[in-house]
Order: sequence, then structure tokens, then C-alpha cells
Amino acid sequence: MKKVILLVLILGCCAISNLCFSQNSFNTCSAAFLDSKIVVDTYSKTGKCRLPATATGELTVQTVDLSPTESKALAKITFKIAIRDQATQTLHLFSNEDFEQIDVQKVLAKCRKGDHIVLLTLDTRYALPHHEILVQ
Repeated sequence: MKKVILLVLILGCCAISNLCFSQNSFNTCSAAFLDSKIVVDTYSKTGKCRLPATATGELTVQTVDLSPTESKALAKITFKIAIRDQATQTLHLFSNEDFEQIDVQKVLAKCRKGDHIVLLTLDTRYALPHHEILVQ
């Protein structure tokens, strides 16, 4: 009987801890930055991310402090990069490496006009609603 009660107690604790972990998903806003400038034109549902193929600088994903007048970068977070081909919509991983920053020219060198750079966060705490960047 004691083993059954102990087993039920352990399973209950595991279930409660899983519920606590799932409540923390996607609760911190983040955005892509090129050097110190946010890539999205407006941090809203209609915001678009675009970069010319000639863009230069360090591409990062950072947590943001959003206000009506500005979007301020706070801290870099780790991300991966994929490229979505315009013609076939095929998504392929740019590198197995995890990045905190990367020279955007290294990524753009593998892109053609119309492709999308796709940024993937590695932690479910970070919401990244504007994760696709159109290469112009």
C-alpha cells in the first residue's frame, strides 16, 4: 500500500511540474536585429522583415523592450538559421551551428532574391513572431 501511495505522489508531482514548465512558453518577446537596428518594419501582426542582398552587419536575435516610440534590444539569445527557397519553398538548415550573432553576408551568400532567411529560437521562452526575413 505504501508503494502505491508513493507512486501516486511521484506521478502527481511530475504532472504538476510539467504544467508549470508549459506555462512559461513564449512569454518573452524577441526580434531580429542587424547591428543595433531591428529588422522588422513594425513589431505588429502586419510587420514585415526585409533585407537587401547587399546588407552588411551582424545578425542577432535579441529580447526586446517594446514601447510606443522604440524597440530596444536587451540581450542576445541563441538561434539557428534556415533558408527557404523561393522557387520550391524547400526549407534547409544553413548550419548545424548555434549562433548568438553572425555576419549577415555569410547567410546572404547562400541566398537568392526572393528567398527567406528563417530564424529558429532554441528555447520556448522566446516568442519570435517575425522569424522570416525576405531577401530582396
